[in-house]
Amino acid sequence: MTGLRWGILATGGIAHAFTSDLRTAGLTVSAVGSRRPDASQAFADQFAIPHAHGSYEELVADPDVDIVYIATPHPMHADNAVLALEAGKHVLIEKPFTLTGPEAERVREVARAQGLLAMEAMWTRYLPHMVRIREIIAAGTLGEIRTVFADHTQRISSDPSHRLNALELGGGSLLDLGIYPVSFACDVLGKPETVTARGRLGDTGADAEVATIFTHAGGAVSTSISTSRAVGPNTAHVLGTDARIDIDRVWYTPTSFRVVAPDGEVLEEYQSEVEGRGMQYQALAAERLLAEGKTDSDLLPLDESVAIMHVLDELRAQLGVRYPGE
Repeated sequence: MTGLRWGILATGGIAHAFTSDLRTAGLTVSAVGSRRPDASQAFADQFAIPHAHGSYEELVADPDVDIVYIATPHPMHADNAVLALEAGKHVLIEKPFTLTGPEAERVREVARAQGLLAMEAMWTRYLPHMVRIREIIAAGTLGEIRTVFADHTQRISSDPSHRLNALELGGGSLLDLGIYPVSFACDVLGKPETVTARGRLGDTGADAEVATIFTHAGGAVSTSISTSRAVGPNTAHVLGTDARIDIDRVWYTPTSFRVVAPDGEVLEEYQSEVEGRGMQYQALAAERLLAEGKTDSDLLPLDESVAIMHVLDELRAQLGVRYPGE
């Protein structure tokens, strides 16, 4: 399968960013769906999309759509993904993959039963600088990896109605911001063997600041900070016995990095030159996978997305964050 026809499910800010990058890459967007017909039509007009649907059900039933990008709030991801999968559509699901681990298992079960691609839109993994970093690590340049640490910090409104503060919308810094360094640690060091979280909850009960410490195979350690109340360096570092990688601000977007020897010698410098935000790379990866007849990502397998959701569940439990219905 080549030349996939994309459908965009929901019309919020992340859907705008993703669709803009699809256009940058020359990919085909055939349809958009929203529960508000006026929002769907306005989105279609903005991006010259042929079909504007007034419901998600109409979108996933559109015969001119092959793959659906799920861009709704976290608590809707699982139901929306299952809706599309059961309609025979592949799905790229905005991160976090779902709200909880059990929901992720449900999506995996349906995707595999249908023989379709269900891929988490952790776009950072597909960026050129991250691809190069994995190559450097695989080549053994860093020696034995001992530590990974990163932060994702933003100053966001503390208004209780803001999405990041609303438990009913899956609010909290961990699932929105902290998922980036958590996923990065799992990418470099594998699934953690132990996880620890400490933090502070805001007035609504959603986490405002979170610090994590993971242990991984061989005793390696990863740490992360996420907060929605202050801005930090937003950098990441991978420390090995022979060298380290310093990823510049903002590390989870197209950026630069250096490979540095213990004596300070710079062994490699890398500068990303990416048009747009960089969200197109995950879409291009999905198209390549399906063209090759594959229904799972090699850079972020479905099983890993499910495992990460269970890690996030445990971190939230330690913090005392519970979502409605749990």
